[in-house]
Amino acid sequence: MKKSEKPVVALIYDFDGTLSPGNMQEYAFIQAIGKNKEEFWRENQELAEAQDADKVLTYMFLMLRKAQDNGISLKKESFQQFGENVELFTGVEEWFDRINEYGKEKGVIIEHYINSSGLKEMIEGTRIGKRFNQIYACSYLYSLDGIAQWPAIAVNFTNKTQFLFKINKGITSVSDTIKINQFIKESDRRIPFSHMIYFGDGETDIPCMKLVKQQGGHSIAVYQPGNRKREVAEKLINENRVNFVCPADYSLGKEVDQVVKTIIDKIKADSEFNELMRLHKDKAG
Repeated sequence: MKKSEKPVVALIYDFDGTLSPGNMQEYAFIQAIGKNKEEFWRENQELAEAQDADKVLTYMFLMLRKAQDNGISLKKESFQQFGENVELFTGVEEWFDRINEYGKEKGVIIEHYINSSGLKEMIEGTRIGKRFNQIYACSYLYSLDGIAQWPAIAVNFTNKTQFLFKINKGITSVSDTIKINQFIKESDRRIPFSHMIYFGDGETDIPCMKLVKQQGGHSIAVYQPGNRKREVAEKLINENRVNFVCPADYSLGKEVDQVVKTIIDKIKADSEFNELMRLHKDKAG
């Protein structure tokens, strides 16, 4: 992807707990396999501990096994249908058009990315699945008949950071291991870290939120009012890991809306200032 002449601002979201109140598996899939969410996640925890395994890989395994045991289709379209039932926080559906328009008014390009340990196929099926430039999330390998067989991508809280560098360098391929390691001057990178806004809700987002913040970008910890996640979010800002803490309400005029628009204003002003300095330096040289 080529670098744009206009500043590009990347809004990067975790999904569960950030754009949606719960884990995406809990809205239809777990009910379809005859479990409740407590049973499913307890079994996942026990399996991970017994095998000393990554809990992301074990939940993906359990989804496959439970679906097979209950005669549920394992095609991509079936996972997408489960995604149609996923709930979203207030204001999320209207958020994208509003922020895109604000960016257009300010002379910047807004892009939206998912960086999640949830399931890509289910996110694609949500009401906002088509609003993202790229969805970096867990996904399956499929047979010639289109049946899910094995994890293709497993995204946990540490390897989430690799996708920030892909966004930074303008690399869309998940499988790429060449370009991502090539040297690219900071000035030639498509989206500087300082142009990133990262949204997360808790511990699993800490490496990404801290990295974006340390590199000059902005991290926002969101929480559901009345939920213990507020304490987690406030702990993150007290530990200097995030820039802002906001309730997960994306409606016009709410705190997230105001904070993001202010960050966009700052990024635009910084871009103009840096360009002015470059012009004066070139003129003097």
